[in-house]
Amino acid sequence: MSAAAPADDSFELYDLALVVEAIAGNCTCAMAVGDVCYLRGGKLSLPDGADFCLYALQAAIPLLPAKQRLNHPADWMETDARVTCPDPACRLIMRIDRIGRRRLRHDEVSPIPWDDITR
Repeated sequence: MSAAAPADDSFELYDLALVVEAIAGNCTCAMAVGDVCYLRGGKLSLPDGADFCLYALQAAIPLLPAKQRLNHPADWMETDARVTCPDPACRLIMRIDRIGRRRLRHDEVSPIPWDDITR
């Protein structure tokens, strides 16, 4: 017997912008202050014609799901927002900005039906 889906299986996530805030070294990927990529729901996007360094991005990716959620006010994810590129010669600093909120439903973002989860 499976449990019924809750009446409201929705939740909120923040949309994020990952913005290059400073470059204190030599960025071999030709990034510039102000370069940006976006995380909306579960999808990354870039402005038309833009690119973003994969190595800088990979440093931020583990933090993005936590920044998408509202955490306890004392949690460091609520107060800290900067990430550095792993290239020590680059010294690129990115800032994770919350730029909006979206309401999602479990069934819109998971291929597993709610009833299968609650069995």
